[in-house]
Amino acid sequence: MRGDLRAIDQYGQPSVTRAEPYYLPSGDEVALFEQCHARRLAVMLKGPTGCGKTRFLEHMAWRLQCPLVTISCHDDLTASDLIGRFLIRHDGTIWQDGPLTRAVREGAICYLDEVVEARQDTVVVLHPLTDYRRMLPIDKTGETIEAAAGFQLVVSYNPGYQHLLKDLKPSTRQRFVALDFEFPAGDREAAIIEREGGADRATARALVSLGHRLRGLRDRGLAEVPSTRLLIAAARLISSGISVRQACYSAVISPLSDDESLVGAMRDLVDATFV
Repeated sequence: MRGDLRAIDQYGQPSVTRAEPYYLPSGDEVALFEQCHARRLAVMLKGPTGCGKTRFLEHMAWRLQCPLVTISCHDDLTASDLIGRFLIRHDGTIWQDGPLTRAVREGAICYLDEVVEARQDTVVVLHPLTDYRRMLPIDKTGETIEAAAGFQLVVSYNPGYQHLLKDLKPSTRQRFVALDFEFPAGDREAAIIEREGGADRATARALVSLGHRLRGLRDRGLAEVPSTRLLIAAARLISSGISVRQACYSAVISPLSDDESLVGAMRDLVDATFV
């Protein structure tokens, strides 16, 4: 029996000790990731928002008994935010490692969530860690760190949510082994909602049916379709006593759109699903 997972956030603070994160495999992604980790290959998790990429990685870190450092990428994320910086204190100037540097030193899995949101000059600093060199040069200190055993770089990427001027360059994409994720198949998604949302089987299946119907609105202007995460949120509200329709309106429909015609169409689908 494996032990608990030691997780570290992007500020270097350990989170509470966790038991096995629940994940229901859909194919051979677990075996593929294990082989990538054993062979020190960087991995890209591709798929829509809320389809289980982050949960999958949490589960794999638990299986492999590796610390997990998670970094949420955004427009203002700089190379210094990843690598580290000098800090001025009352007793002098000290160097403070960033989350990427800590992961390299400790042999942790470093996860950059939605890497496409980071600036391109920030992404470039990852390149020496994704090939045979497995090293991190720190220009400010003149140090070059060789990645400790167990270190692995993992990024997530949503191909359907990219902008014309914000995409990964081929020189970056080709440094990763890509694992493709989609929303779970019907029975599997219902099992996940039942387990994670605390819903009964009938409610879980109805939420899956609603999700499939709403995802059909993508061609009618819905920018983001409902994720498994949103369906789980609705299930949790329902299991806590909130009415089915109110839970679906608040947890699923309202987060997806403010367009009156789309909201009206989605409300109609809720009413048709939960007669």
